Amino acid sequence: MPYVPHSPEEVREMLEVIGVSTVEDLFAEIPAELRPKSFDLPEGKSEMDILDRLEKLAAKNTTDMTSFLGAGFYDHFIPAAVDALSSRGEFYTAYTPYQPEAAQGTLQAIFEYQTAMTRLMELPYANASVYDGGTALYEAAMMAVRKTKRRKLIVSEGLNPIYRVMLDSYTTNLNLELVTVPHDHGRTDIKAITEAIDKETAAVLVQNPNFFGSINDFTDMFAKAHENKAVAIMSTYPVMQSVLKTPGAMGADIAVADGQSIGQPLSFGGPYLGIMTCNKALVRQMPGRMAGRTTDTEGRTGYVLTLQAREQHIRRQKATSNICSNQALCALRALIHLCLLGEEGMRRTAGLSIERAHYAAQRLTGIEGVEMLTEGPFGNEFAVSLPVNAYEVIDALTEKGIIPGFPVGRYYDGLENGLLVACTEKTTEEQIGIFAEILRGALS
Repeated sequence: MPYVPHSPEEVREMLEVIGVSTVEDLFAEIPAELRPKSFDLPEGKSEMDILDRLEKLAAKNTTDMTSFLGAGFYDHFIPAAVDALSSRGEFYTAYTPYQPEAAQGTLQAIFEYQTAMTRLMELPYANASVYDGGTALYEAAMMAVRKTKRRKLIVSEGLNPIYRVMLDSYTTNLNLELVTVPHDHGRTDIKAITEAIDKETAAVLVQNPNFFGSINDFTDMFAKAHENKAVAIMSTYPVMQSVLKTPGAMGADIAVADGQSIGQPLSFGGPYLGIMTCNKALVRQMPGRMAGRTTDTEGRTGYVLTLQAREQHIRRQKATSNICSNQALCALRALIHLCLLGEEGMRRTAGLSIERAHYAAQRLTGIEGVEMLTEGPFGNEFAVSLPVNAYEVIDALTEKGIIPGFPVGRYYDGLENGLLVACTEKTTEEQIGIFAEILRGALS
């Protein structure tokens, strides 16, 4: 079976109609060094041959390693019911719910997801999700810029560096001033951020727990932001919100998160979903879709998309947002996951993850030369300082079946010996003990 369904004669006819001689001519505007080396694709193979090839490629993936990687993405247990329910045809094949009379199930699922997110963050409004945590953070910053008509964003260096790279990229041509406040040995420097807030500040962007796992209370800092009519934005880790002081309780105006940790497999980086919640003053600035519950002329409950002045199909270039999609299936998985665990289950998941991380910190810092990089409260993730470059340890332990964590120096200069270690409820004390002993041997 060929890869392209058109015969050579059909291809020739199409090229003739548009005035070019060859397929290569279609790419003439692209510099030669950026073009594909060749358009000569190999001959098609049978289904059996293709499956054999794919199985051999898949076999190269290692599945029996113990991982302590985190850095914003965590290997939590996902109940089997999440897969079973989210793969039902009614949800798995559903399309854009612009016609409410034909999409009540999808719209209700979105509404219930929004409700769950508002309860988790303790903020009254949520959208139907955006693409991922970094996208959500950028969109939150844009909400603040539109609301305040200001251009200055104060960004904590304790924010996930992947998100900060995205923020820098998305705002490159927007004439915004991004002021990055350095971390304090892995802790969020609340004092320095507070002092940086002024009458020109559109928003302050922080994370809890921060990238190093450090836990903070931003209540007073957010109050200072409000005194200056700036927007308080907080990026969170959803699982930890079941046991930590919530963004709403701290006074955040917008809370965002990556929903990977609730119902999404790691799966080589996606797809995930970006969670967004906000207060009433900012709800009309929130991008993307929102589902609302209403009643029809006979008093029956119904669900619709609401506040659609945000979308480009309503107001074109004057729209609040040009996002007309959402991660509906991922959001559904997050909703199912939360409903299955419930409040108690979420707290137990967070509690076990924190317990395992503190046990791991105790075992690792018992090794000569290993010290805590960041002092103070932490959740299920912490950073240690090693006596050697973190990459050396990662290389040595990976060969023995353990991925020991994330090299902090990849994003933070001067912290080349820093290792970020994460645990979840799936991490066992036995695995931690093996990790500690192998690390001890590698450093001796």
